[in-house]
Amino acid sequence: MQIDFVSSTGDPAILVVPVEKEGLARTAWGAIDAGGQAVARGAATAGRFDGDAGALVELFLPGDPVRHVLLVGVGGGGDAEWEKAGGALTAKLLTSGATDATVNLAALPSAPSAAAVARFAGAAAQRSWRHDVYRTKLPAKSKPTLARIAIAGAPESTDAAWHAQDALTKGLALTRTLVAEPPNILYPESFVERVTAEVEGLGLEITVLDEAAMRDLGMGALLGVSQGSPREARLLALKWNGAGEGDPEVALVGKGVTFDSGGISIKPGAGMEDMKWDMGGAGAVAGAMKAIALRKAKANVIGVCGLVENMPDGNAQRPSDVITTMSGQTVEILNTDAEGRLVLADAITWVQRTHRPKTIVDLATLTGAMIISLGNEYGGLFSNTDPLADKLLAAGLASGDKLWRFPLSDTYNKLIDSPIADMKNVGPRGAGSITAAQFIQRFVEEGVAWAHLDIAGMVWSDKPGATYDKGATGYGVRLLDRFVADLERG
Repeated sequence: MQIDFVSSTGDPAILVVPVEKEGLARTAWGAIDAGGQAVARGAATAGRFDGDAGALVELFLPGDPVRHVLLVGVGGGGDAEWEKAGGALTAKLLTSGATDATVNLAALPSAPSAAAVARFAGAAAQRSWRHDVYRTKLPAKSKPTLARIAIAGAPESTDAAWHAQDALTKGLALTRTLVAEPPNILYPESFVERVTAEVEGLGLEITVLDEAAMRDLGMGALLGVSQGSPREARLLALKWNGAGEGDPEVALVGKGVTFDSGGISIKPGAGMEDMKWDMGGAGAVAGAMKAIALRKAKANVIGVCGLVENMPDGNAQRPSDVITTMSGQTVEILNTDAEGRLVLADAITWVQRTHRPKTIVDLATLTGAMIISLGNEYGGLFSNTDPLADKLLAAGLASGDKLWRFPLSDTYNKLIDSPIADMKNVGPRGAGSITAAQFIQRFVEEGVAWAHLDIAGMVWSDKPGATYDKGATGYGVRLLDRFVADLERG
């Protein structure tokens, strides 16, 4: 959807009037005459509208120069409240038959900040994303019609803030598309093709490893997951040198299991279709790297996606197999459905040996235990250092991709010791998310700040949110982009 910033409202098809919390009496109505204002106040009272963020009142004013009006609440004026208002506006109009709407910021008693306006515009654009490419009989009333939102009276400094939001919106669109695609369309090779085409010309340095290259490097953990599938594994790296030549300060590493059947330890049939989004961590890394490159972040960052398909066949990895990882450590496989940590182990080892980042943040739809713990409200955070954890928690609150920290300790670590190898890939039933994080930590080199984000409950939603409809959420892109932006600011 197109977002335009204009100097005046002109003669809009739909006039959108932002209203502060309990601020109807302070609203400037512009071209709406006294009779229309009375109708608007009456409609607001009847609808119990008091300017709460995202609340809406729609009215039609016969005989007035402005006939179709929407009141939209912006709450107390915080950035997150403006974001909620922008998403609500698009959700209301997207399939309404309307094609164009104009927001009159001059209606407010005081001008909003550039950041708030950019968040509003970004949410409006993000909420319009849909994935209808396989729907051949979509009813006309279900098809999107809204093509443009104009915003009149934005502060002059909005351009810079909008540039960053627009980059984020495009990164989110990439991630959501990757997560939404079916596994017969999106698999390791096509993931690489799709992402490299999306970021072409943005200045990212791209590295792709095929199975032969990974075999030469000894990546037995990642390749062990892949060996039951006819789809070849890939490792994709996207490097951004926004702060000049040199090693990246931060590595973002994503689990990219493009379909997870569970392997020989096969999952129950009910709900297995959801496992197309088991590549949500890699999808978030790809979208974040696109956003970082589009806004030309002044930071050196590398995004790494470990891409496999986990399938059961005669060549598949078995429970009781012992594999050797790229790090040289050995793993006894007890459950082939605990595969994401194996992918991350080799991807993390590879990025440390080839690019020497000071900080690693990995993202993975790793454990069902995380959904039991946190539901669909927070991603889980594990870290070996408090300063990194604090930065990620702050970035989560600021961006809306919230995190909740879990513990790590030697007591949990001992639960994955194996009697015949260096470790086993699962611990006991209890503390499943924690022992999974302890497994990954064994591949982090001394002196590297590391955080693991278990986002199993966050990449897909059965209900709409402020900036997304049902389906792929794009969780992680806003978080990573904000984390990198905070690093730029020092």
